[in-house]
Amino acid sequence: MLISGSGRTLKNFLELVEADQLPVEIALVIASSATAGGLAHAEAAGIPTSVVNRGEYATDELFGAAVFSRCRTAEVELVVMAGWLKLCPVPDDYSGRVVNIHPSLLPAFGGHGMYGDRVHAAVLERGCKVTGVTVHFVDNEYDAGPIIWQTPVPVFEDDTPHALAARVFEAEKEAYPHVLRMLAAGRVTLDEGRVRIGKPKRTARGPSGSAEQKAEQKVSWIKARRTASE
Repeated sequence: MLISGSGRTLKNFLELVEADQLPVEIALVIASSATAGGLAHAEAAGIPTSVVNRGEYATDELFGAAVFSRCRTAEVELVVMAGWLKLCPVPDDYSGRVVNIHPSLLPAFGGHGMYGDRVHAAVLERGCKVTGVTVHFVDNEYDAGPIIWQTPVPVFEDDTPHALAARVFEAEKEAYPHVLRMLAAGRVTLDEGRVRIGKPKRTARGPSGSAEQKAEQKVSWIKARRTASE
């Protein structure tokens, strides 16, 4: 996993792995800064960590080479960006094997400099009625790779960037693990720049469908409810 900040997505993944709800092994956590809070989550879980600082490299290409060299050494099969803020060119051998999550319905409100509350403030300023999250494959531009999954999130009239961000993150906590499960199951294919998602395998659970199908129905629309504090 590649992180730049607090590592809350990493923490979510670790909890799901511990509960046998996410069939992945996190082999390495790379941070773009030695002060990234997420490093503590990785170290507490016994996961190897590394810091690759963009300022130590003359070009994006050299920076990316340093990041992916560490991934190869750790025999990483899939690179998961989680709050990673640096442009990191993807080498040919990792093409189609790097994913990212963005807190909007791309291609809206994406690109260089669009992260965190900046995204949610822009959504509110534009007067959008719906926002959401996008999980996508990573190419060599900001937020421009093929889209794998999107979950919509309603925007309320009295929303603030902070309130909207909290609700969007709840959607992220469902959507990102869901995509990783589909990838692990071999359901996601990339065909000439477009993502195809195969149907989950049916199990002997009766007419109501498999556990994976139920999870997909749940994550396809996360219904946000106002709390008393809102």
